[in-house]
Amino acid sequence: MDIAQLSDKILQGDRRALARAITLVESGRDDHREQALSLLERLAKAERQALRIGLSGTPGVGKSTFIEAFGMMLVERGLRVAVLAVDPSSTRSGGSILGDKTRMEHLSRQKSAFIRPSPSQTTLGGVARRTREAVSLCEAAGFDVVLIETVGVGQSETVVAQMSDLFLLLLAPAGGDELQGVKRGIMEMADMILVNKADGDLKPAATRTCADYAGALRLLRKRPQDPEGFPKAMMVSALAREGLEAAWADIEHLSGWRRETGHWARTRADQARYWFAEDVRQAMLARLETPWAQGRMAELSDAVAAGEQTPAAAARDMLKGLGLE
Repeated sequence: MDIAQLSDKILQGDRRALARAITLVESGRDDHREQALSLLERLAKAERQALRIGLSGTPGVGKSTFIEAFGMMLVERGLRVAVLAVDPSSTRSGGSILGDKTRMEHLSRQKSAFIRPSPSQTTLGGVARRTREAVSLCEAAGFDVVLIETVGVGQSETVVAQMSDLFLLLLAPAGGDELQGVKRGIMEMADMILVNKADGDLKPAATRTCADYAGALRLLRKRPQDPEGFPKAMMVSALAREGLEAAWADIEHLSGWRRETGHWARTRADQARYWFAEDVRQAMLARLETPWAQGRMAELSDAVAAGEQTPAAAARDMLKGLGLE
C-alpha cells in the first residue's frame, strides 16, 4: 500500500481512502501495523481537529435513531459529520452484525457524512481498540464533527470519555430515579444527559425522568471543566426531531467555553498521555501471546498446579523470562 498516496487522498477528503485507512489501523497484522503508524504520523502533521462527541446509552435507548436525526441536522447546517459506531461482538463466534449503517438510512446517503461500524471484539469499555486512531483519521479527512457511538454495555462504559471532547449519555423515559442518577461511573463522566423518546405517550415519563436526573446532577461534585449549568439534563425526541437544536446550542456553548478557558487543550493533552500508557500496556500484554510465552506459561502453570512452585515465584520466573525483572 502506498502510504503517501493514501495520506494525500485522506487529506483531500476521499471517503473511500478513509475507509481503507480505518481497515488498515484495525488490522492485527504486524506489517499493517507498521504501515498504520506511518500513516498516522504523516496525517498528524496536518494538525486538523474536529469536535469529538462520545455518545453512550443502554441498548434500545435509540442511539442510532438519535445519531441519524442529529447528524442530518448538522449536515443541513453545512457541517461534515463522521460516525464511528461500535457493535458488540459475539463471545461465541466472534462476529458482529454491524447494522448501524443500515439503521441510518438517510444519513448514510449524504455526501457530507461518513458512517463506519466496527466490531468491539474483546475490547471492554464500549469502544473498539483502534477507535481512537479512527477518530484521528476522520479529523485528518476534514470532518467537522466526529460522533463516537459506543456498544451500550452499562455504567462502566467510560473509555469513550478518554477520546472525546464532550460525552453525551442517552437515557430512556422511566430509566431510573434520583438514586440511579448519583451512581458513580458513567453518570459522573457525562457532560449532558439526554432523555430520548420524549414524545407521544412517553412524554410525561420523560419529563419526570429528566427532572430526576437534573436533581441528581446538582448533587455531584462541581467539575473544573464545566461552566455554570453543566452538566445538565434535557429532553429530546429523535423521532420527532425535537430538542436537537437546543442540544447542539448547548454543545457549542460548552465546547467554546472549554476552548477559551484552556480546558480543551489540557484535556486533549491528558488523553494523549492516557493512550500512550495504554499502548505500552497493550504491547506488554501482546508479548504473552508469543509461542514461547504461551509455552512457558503452560509449564509454570502446571508447576503451580502440582504445588512445585508458588504462584508468586512462578510469576517472578515468567517476568524474568520476558526480561521484565
